[in-house]
Amino acid sequence: MRWLLMLPLLLAACGDLPRPFLGRPGATAQVLAQPPPARLAVPTPGNALLPDAAAAGFAKAVTATLLAREVPAQTGTVHPGDWRLDITAELHGTQVVPSFAVLDPAGKRQGTTDGPPADAAGWAEGTPAVLKQEADAAGPAIAELLTRIEAVRRRSDPNSLVNRPPRVLVADVDGAPGDGNHMLTRDMRKLLPELGEMVQDQPAGADFTVAGHVKVDHGTNDRVEIRWIVTDAQQHEVGQVVQLNDVPHGTLDGLWGDVALVVAQEAAGGVRSVIDKQTGRAPSAAAPPPPTTPPTPTTPAATP
Repeated sequence: MRWLLMLPLLLAACGDLPRPFLGRPGATAQVLAQPPPARLAVPTPGNALLPDAAAAGFAKAVTATLLAREVPAQTGTVHPGDWRLDITAELHGTQVVPSFAVLDPAGKRQGTTDGPPADAAGWAEGTPAVLKQEADAAGPAIAELLTRIEAVRRRSDPNSLVNRPPRVLVADVDGAPGDGNHMLTRDMRKLLPELGEMVQDQPAGADFTVAGHVKVDHGTNDRVEIRWIVTDAQQHEVGQVVQLNDVPHGTLDGLWGDVALVVAQEAAGGVRSVIDKQTGRAPSAAAPPPPTTPPTPTTPAATP
């Protein structure tokens, strides 16, 4: 009976816990990591009017300029599932015009673009400086072509996430002391739908999974790191939201209360941004409502 009488007092105390995460996701704010999409293979061209060694060098130069534009290109063998960039060249009088064709994993041509004309004599010599200059000049047009192809592909696919809302699984949070795992999981599952996400409680059919991991380093103040990792349907990591802050020692060893709500509020927008970036949606202006009780932190916020 004594425990039953104490329970209302413990619950009432939740509202008075410090909320150091309010208004700032943490020392690193929202860290959005973008892994590469499907690889773009750039094989050595066999019909580019270049000697073999120069053709291999040109493929490497094109790959380098695409990598600099964050295109996941790689010189060499085309593997199953790869997109492919085929390079050819034609002679027009005293000039050579390189051409670049993008093929999908099924080998179907999706688009082409030409590079700027090059002096035929200089092209035939295949010096590294000339090849790099031509590759750098063609890079923007190739990158733009890839962007257009992806936009068309997404719009034409009825199952594309451009044409339907993504389904999001919020996995159980782990690593938190006290009731943090339960409270953080509950609040994230509640707040993401308020931002327009379709949250489900089963992994089957989920387009994205949000997994929260908590690490507490105990000391005079406890340093709390909360890392929300977003993965796609293939379990590839597509982004993270990292929160870091100091709280008085032992503050979160019991009931998290409003601290969990504030953590989830600050992280939910970052999770939504990761998903927006992956699906090509316009960023959402919606945001979960702030807590009704103003926070009264008892410790300075961690220095970024």
